[in-house]
Amino acid sequence: MAGGSWTHKMARPLVRPLVGTGVTPNHITTARLVTGLMSAAMLLPGTPSWTWWGGWMWLLSAFLDRCDGELARIGNMATPEGRAWDCLVDNIVNPVFFVAIGIGLRHSWLGDLAMPLGLVSGLSLFLCGYWSEALEQRQNLAVKAYEGAFGFDIDDLLYLFAPLAWLDWLGPILVGAAIGATAMAVLTGWRLRRLIARQRAA
Repeated sequence: MAGGSWTHKMARPLVRPLVGTGVTPNHITTARLVTGLMSAAMLLPGTPSWTWWGGWMWLLSAFLDRCDGELARIGNMATPEGRAWDCLVDNIVNPVFFVAIGIGLRHSWLGDLAMPLGLVSGLSLFLCGYWSEALEQRQNLAVKAYEGAFGFDIDDLLYLFAPLAWLDWLGPILVGAAIGATAMAVLTGWRLRRLIARQRAA
């Protein structure tokens, strides 16, 4: 979608006043890292009250993930180093969040499966992020690894985890993530391997 997803458009007027203030996209990315890790920490006890707050903190973290890119664009502050920091933070926060879900659900109906499922989901999400970035870099950032639709990016799915936490639906989501993220990681790795082979052949 031209001009970014709906959530990018929501972030734009909020970060516009920051242009010229000394606040950089890297500051916002760092805030995304801190809030994302705080959200994960809030999920560890596995209690309804902490999980509720963890959902709100996750929602803030996911929105900050939109704000840093928008500030970089409208403030003409985009740099390769900033992009690398943004990708690194994503590849820390998203996997850690799912590992934390698994730990928090250790006393749920998932029982002893909860933590292994969290580890599988976290590792798969890390590989998805790492290999997706490699795909985009090998295509000179001209093509996104995964395109969105109807004004939404695939990353916008992250927002759903906040209401799912409030509704106490993280158990089914963890099972789905372990399956879906693993399948996505395999597909992304296969696409990257195929692209490398084509580029070498050329």
